Amino acid sequence: MAKTEAPTRQQPAGKSETPTPAPAPAKHTDHRRISDTDAPAPLYAALDLGTNNCRLLIAQPTRPGQFRVVDAFSRIVRLGEGLAASGRLSQDAMDRSIEALKICASKLKARNIRRHRLIATEACRAAENGEAFLERVTLETGLELEIINRETEARLAVSGCASLVGYDAKSVVLFDIGGGSSEIAVIRIGANRSGRLANHITHWTSLPVGVVTLSERHGGKDVTPESFAAMVAEVEGMLASFQSPAIDVLTEGNAAQGFHLIGTSGTVTTLAGVHLDLPRYDRRRVDGVWLSDDEVTAMQSRLLSWNFTERAANPCIGPDRADLVLAGCAILEAIRKRWPSTRMRVADRGLREGLLTDMMADDGAWRQRRQRRHNNSQHSTHGGHSSTIQNASGKGEGRHE
Repeated sequence: MAKTEAPTRQQPAGKSETPTPAPAPAKHTDHRRISDTDAPAPLYAALDLGTNNCRLLIAQPTRPGQFRVVDAFSRIVRLGEGLAASGRLSQDAMDRSIEALKICASKLKARNIRRHRLIATEACRAAENGEAFLERVTLETGLELEIINRETEARLAVSGCASLVGYDAKSVVLFDIGGGSSEIAVIRIGANRSGRLANHITHWTSLPVGVVTLSERHGGKDVTPESFAAMVAEVEGMLASFQSPAIDVLTEGNAAQGFHLIGTSGTVTTLAGVHLDLPRYDRRRVDGVWLSDDEVTAMQSRLLSWNFTERAANPCIGPDRADLVLAGCAILEAIRKRWPSTRMRVADRGLREGLLTDMMADDGAWRQRRQRRHNNSQHSTHGGHSSTIQNASGKGEGRHE
């Protein structure tokens, strides 16, 4: 099962901290040797139990930095429902999560997984009974989940979105609006770009607020312009103590070039889906799309003008997110005020993709496949058979939030 992460110093909410360098790739001695150049790529699995969602991806490496999803699962469980008021995970929320995790366990057992990592985030971090709940998870599902700290969560979000940062970018602010917390990373890329984008994080913060907690405090069903402004102001207050380079430093005086935002969350994917007027949510259309600052403003205003029933009726929102999406928009608005940008890239990917990318990189999975292809090519020139490897980027199920 997954190893428990050694505790590191967690940063106070709203405070900046220079991240620790990424550790050297771990050496693994228990991996199977593959002598057959036609052998299929190994399978990796990543599970993320968040405040709002339970998500699983099973994938295999393809081209360097990419992978093909073999199986996926995503379900809204609202594990953090009522947590802000009680400080504890409720019985109903835990039961919903256990049922989802049982499905994940069956998917993992059905396949020969080389390596996996199963994580829990803010709800289990903050709850008095978070550890006890994970013990119950192990007893009832056989899964051992690790509670990751906030810095690890920020780094994984960056790793998962690395391919969406263009090579012309000099600075990026990446944010992950979750159910119970929101991670923000300032990324500055110099002349020597590392193969791991997380190594370029210069500042990061984790705000103790997400779509579930903010909507519970202010009301997510009936949102007025006044209550929306109050939500924005609350998040702005949290951001005020985050010490990071000023926007003119990040943009080097030119906000139109070399700097942009990347948003990874159900909030930004919803905005993109509504903007594209999709008849149903389509990750292939949304992931990686660019939105201008004016387009984001227009979409937020449009959602704020809708009542709960109208939001629930939209195919890119639905009843499960109708009471959360405006709280997410308020967090997004506070981020946009702090780091004005002419453009924002939408990412329908997150911690699972970061986990998979890191595990495959640590194992040298792409290097091994490149070497096998080279050997296979050499063999084919001498009358042997060459295998065809399908290359595809990761495709997940559902949305990240």
